[in-house]
Amino acid sequence: MSDLKQAFRDLVIANRVLAHENVCDAYGHISMRHPDRPDRYLLARSRSPQLVDESDIMEFTLDGKPVNDDRRPAYLERFIHGGIYESRPEVNSVIHAHAEDILPFSISTVKLEAVIAPGSDLGHDVPVWDIREKFGDATNLLVSNMEHGRDLAKRIADNSVCLMRGHGFAAAQYSIHEVVRTAIYLPRNARVQMAAMRLGGGINPLSFNEIETKKTAHGPTTPEAWRAWEYWAISAGCADRLGEPPKR
Repeated sequence: MSDLKQAFRDLVIANRVLAHENVCDAYGHISMRHPDRPDRYLLARSRSPQLVDESDIMEFTLDGKPVNDDRRPAYLERFIHGGIYESRPEVNSVIHAHAEDILPFSISTVKLEAVIAPGSDLGHDVPVWDIREKFGDATNLLVSNMEHGRDLAKRIADNSVCLMRGHGFAAAQYSIHEVVRTAIYLPRNARVQMAAMRLGGGINPLSFNEIETKKTAHGPTTPEAWRAWEYWAISAGCADRLGEPPKR
């Protein structure tokens, strides 16, 4: 099977998994950098993630223009993806979603931190992007052009997650497997941190070394990473689209 064909299948799996795991509902989207054209990315047409299949996948240039005169409706916030791919050549998958559990941390002075082992994918810092800082308070909070997307990309910098004030989050990783895992455990980590805060007292987050060690331990080519991807795909009813486990 060609890399592009499997990329389409993986993108369908990712959409279905994110819907099944309640990271996305009718809204939210995930993309992949084109496996053969790093100056392009793959993203579904404007459709709810649970319903996406291979025929929905569109191809875009990094500035958000559809390739091959594809005139199907596209996600308004596709510029999140293009802005990050443009500034981060090592990134191969991006997600934007609106999981409620992370939203309190996007409007509070309390920082979201990695507090559980799978939360190590959040990294050492989770910045917050506020569209008002550069574009004022007359926007609809949507990342609706490349200027917005590039400004968001500056805020996420070299981090894996950025919260968007009162809106949602963007996450970027080296592979689609990693970004799906990050997106699944992000709201779970937020729930645990919030529960601990309700107990009173301080928070004891993961240390710098714990985060670094854990990230290495479950990299994209490990059996542990594939086990999770396979489980999520089966649970979401799309095991028939699974490829071969990656070689280490």
